[in-house]
Amino acid sequence: MQHFDVLIVGGGMAGATAAVTIKKQQPDSRIAVIEAFEPKTAHHPSFDDRSLALAEQSVSYLRALGLFDPNWDFAEPITQVHVSDRGHFGKATITHDEFAVNALGYVVEVNPYGAYLHQQLSKLDIALYCPAKIAKLTQQQAQVEVLLDNGESLSGKLLVVADGAQSPTRSKLNIGFDSVAYTQGALIANVQISDKHHGQAFERFTEHGPMALLPMSSNRYSLVWCMPEQALTSLSECEESEFLTRLQAAFGYRAGMFERVGRRTSYPLVLGRVEQLVHHRCVLIGNAAHAIHPIAGQGFNLGLRDIQALAEQLQKTDRQEWGSHGFTHGYKIARESDIHRVMTLTDALVRLFSNDSRILALGRSCGLLSMSLFSQLKAPLARQLMGRTL
Repeated sequence: MQHFDVLIVGGGMAGATAAVTIKKQQPDSRIAVIEAFEPKTAHHPSFDDRSLALAEQSVSYLRALGLFDPNWDFAEPITQVHVSDRGHFGKATITHDEFAVNALGYVVEVNPYGAYLHQQLSKLDIALYCPAKIAKLTQQQAQVEVLLDNGESLSGKLLVVADGAQSPTRSKLNIGFDSVAYTQGALIANVQISDKHHGQAFERFTEHGPMALLPMSSNRYSLVWCMPEQALTSLSECEESEFLTRLQAAFGYRAGMFERVGRRTSYPLVLGRVEQLVHHRCVLIGNAAHAIHPIAGQGFNLGLRDIQALAEQLQKTDRQEWGSHGFTHGYKIARESDIHRVMTLTDALVRLFSNDSRILALGRSCGLLSMSLFSQLKAPLARQLMGRTL
């Protein structure tokens, strides 16, 4: 049986980032990553590459670890965010200059960034078991033991569960996931515009749900379009010309003319979190721990703050106590309030803006107008967008 200090289940964005972060801060620690799917060995740029938003605080943290470079050709800065309410007079603009930062955040493409992280796993001598799944998991008093489906046995002082929203490991630990389905689903696609985007991001609220455009390389935008689930099918399957016409009508011309759309995918939206964030010698991070609406692009940033808290807990705890009750309790206390706050705020935004109440519409417009007139009123929203919550 191979023994490690930390076992991480899941080698996606959250799991790989956690492994590299811990190893960078604890160079002599023994870390293993268990990943079910073989990663791409080489990345070939595609119009349809998916992306994620990194808040300014996330970028600062990753740069300090040497895990982010603003000059990457798959990273695009967000220099301005334009917030508007369709059909109403309220709007507001938040710029990086107002808050003395180089960018409010960055949009990074998942495939090349994931490939970069997996290169780091190899460079840092982190054991990678891939493709491999956990066939059996046993929690001992002083360690967690796992039997992989390839017959290998591993043990570790601490098990980090990072295998996504449908986490099989969470099920093996009998940890429930409390969730409430929204009446909305999200359509995801990359779109090309007629002119340069100049780092502008857009958050547009409609009576059917929010729309977001995040700037990507090559004058593309990453589109997140939330709408009632019954509307998703027709928009996912219609011809490109019809889709672009409907998108232009819903969004307007602030971003320019939409000229091309790539592969469209959709998924249902839920608000959810685990019944317990920790278990005996186990902690949960990322999508395995919580699910939030994509309205403010906070999903991966919330997971990254899980990783930050975990790394800090490891740093201040004696190696022999990693995974102990005191350790897992400390992680739980460090994360509960932030997770609750972000989930509450994003859910409130969804419910405030995804309706056609005239009274609420007037209040929204007045609020956005006040933000545009008084910069100090933008600060709470700007801090949220930049991830300055710790």
